Amino acid sequence: MTLSIGDAAVQAGISIHTLHYYEREGLLQIERSSSGHRRYSSGDLEWIGILTCLRETGMPIRTMREFARLVQQDSSNIPQRIEILKTHRLEVLAHLKSLQHNLEHVEYKIDYYEKVLVQPMD
Repeated sequence: MTLSIGDAAVQAGISIHTLHYYEREGLLQIERSSSGHRRYSSGDLEWIGILTCLRETGMPIRTMREFARLVQQDSSNIPQRIEILKTHRLEVLAHLKSLQHNLEHVEYKIDYYEKVLVQPMD
């Protein structure tokens, strides 16, 4: 079973515009029906999920393009794919650490202001 672009966008939780963008950028290669309409398979939806994950975790589009190019080739380049993902993982972990630090600061300020409400300063 295949899906139309609209149904694929709904299933993937992204916009049709994003699907077109992924295709223009060479991240996604979609089969077309005899009438020329894009048809998305379950494998396409799985790949879209991977692309969405990489995008939402901050992978630059140029790195996504390189990763997609490697995936579209044979399996001889799996070590390169792993290296891209390991590098990205380090960047995500650093971002998480930064977010955690900032969250702690926000929580500190919330706690401070709640205490001010309970015990107003003179």
